[in-house]
Amino acid sequence: MSAENDNKAVEEVKAPETQEATAAETKPVTSSSVFSMFGGGAKKERKDDDEDRGDNSGSAKAQREAAAAAAAAASKEGGDEEEAPESEDVHFEPVIHLTEKVEIKTNEEMEEQVFKMRAKLFKYVPDTREWKERGTGDVRLLKHRENGKTRLVMRRDKTLKVCANHYVVPEMKLSPNVGSDRSWVWNVVADVSEGEPEALTLAIRFANSDNANQFKDAFIKAQKENETLFKKPEAEADEEKKEEETKEEEKKEEKEEEETA
Repeated sequence: MSAENDNKAVEEVKAPETQEATAAETKPVTSSSVFSMFGGGAKKERKDDDEDRGDNSGSAKAQREAAAAAAAAASKEGGDEEEAPESEDVHFEPVIHLTEKVEIKTNEEMEEQVFKMRAKLFKYVPDTREWKERGTGDVRLLKHRENGKTRLVMRRDKTLKVCANHYVVPEMKLSPNVGSDRSWVWNVVADVSEGEPEALTLAIRFANSDNANQFKDAFIKAQKENETLFKKPEAEADEEKKEEETKEEEKKEEKEEEETA
């Protein structure tokens, strides 16, 4: 009985080792297949094997060499930047000095602004019988400081191009535009906004009736002031003309007396 018990004890001791050996033989097959499905250990071992084989023609080696070269160049540039000496202060003298201001003459230097209002200007075209927009901007009345004459000047927004330029003469008459209480129409004998004097029919429109009435009051006031100024030269011209006529008559009389004598 003691011998049989000893044999069983030996078998029980050796049984776990046999089980571990059996499990070790079957485990690598299962774990290898699972890792290969999800990109695990088997794939990594294959990569290591490729590196050990020294595959000189593979793309992996080319990528590694390029990465190594880029890293070497970057480290070299970093070293150069650290070792580069500080540059000396270099001063270049400018060729053109922009400190001088350029004065632009607008022919308004000798005039005083007596009225200003934002509006839109139109011109009547007889050929097509329609109103054509001429510009939007500030309409102004400018009074000359020396001769006292007042003119109407209007410039377009942004470009500042002149779209109306004429004296406010007594012959002009502001008429209300049909169907609007914020617009006026008048005739111009000589508008020089385009360079040459031109006869035009103009219409101007304001934001509201109050602005339109303010323009009318300032326009009529300028007309009254210009009336005496424009008539004065005409009267002087008439007097000079009369004097010349009397002188010519006296010369004729003296010539006739000489001939009769």
